[in-house]
This record gives sequence, structure tokens and C-alpha cells, in this order.
Amino acid sequence: MKRKPSTEATAAWIRLMRVQSRVLNCVEQDLKKAGFPPLAWYDALLELSRAPAGELRPVELEKQMLLPQYSTSRLIDRLVDEGLAVRRECKIDKRGQFVEITDAGRELQKKMWSAYSAGIEKHVGSKLSDADAIKLCGLLDRLGCCAGGETPSLAAKDGAPAR
Repeated sequence: MKRKPSTEATAAWIRLMRVQSRVLNCVEQDLKKAGFPPLAWYDALLELSRAPAGELRPVELEKQMLLPQYSTSRLIDRLVDEGLAVRRECKIDKRGQFVEITDAGRELQKKMWSAYSAGIEKHVGSKLSDADAIKLCGLLDRLGCCAGGETPSLAAKDGAPAR
């Protein structure tokens, strides 16, 4: 018989899910109030800007996204429609394609970071000491047990939240 989670582990799970949902909602609202598109746009633009040559295959973009993205192709369509990214045919595999960030996409990602970083500070940073944040990262890292998961870094890079 498999072990069932303790009451404490179940309570931690519920709190984790509720807090994640609430904080993301608050940050989304902050971005909206600042006149920016949704957080998924920022995340997609960030991943494209970090990629070699500023391009990824759509499936690679989906895997890299910080937020769960069930409709990556629609998100890519919106980014392309707004001139923030372009689709390119893969030279090696004509059936495949790449999504490449444009200069306008890089600029929007940088502008969004000001509102996004303020939201992180407002909803997380102001509520935790640096020592508490490090402790929380350690606890969350212990939960990141999925195969192939990358180990988060404590250092933010290029105006982006650390993973």
C-alpha cells in the first residue's frame, strides 16, 4: 500500500497552490494597471531573448515558459500579430519553424520588467526577508523533483526573475 500524504503535507499543498494563484493574479493585475499585456507575453519574450540568436522552436518555447501555457500557438500568433516576434521556417527541416523575437519584442520585455519587478517586490519581496526568501527557495527546490527539471538560480539575470 502506498503512503498517503499527512494532514500537514496536504495543508502545505493547498497553501502552495492558493498562494501561487493569488500572487500570480496580483502581478497580472499590476501589469494590466500599468497598461501591459499578460505575464505570459513577458515570459515568452524573456525566453526568446535568452535563446541563442533570439529564437526557439514553439515546442522549446513551451517547455521554457515559467507559467503553464496550454495554448502556446495562440500566444505566438498574438506576439507575431503585434510585431513582437516572427515565425521563420527551419532551413534544415522545412516542416519545422522557429519563433524569433523582434527588436520591438525586446523593448516591450524590458519595459514590462519595471512593472513585473515592482509586483514581485510588492507581493513577495516586501513580505520576506532575504534570509526567508533563501530558506523558501531551498524548500521549494526540494519540491522540484520532476525529471529533467532545472535547478533554480538565486541570481536574477538580465532583468528577469531567477528560476
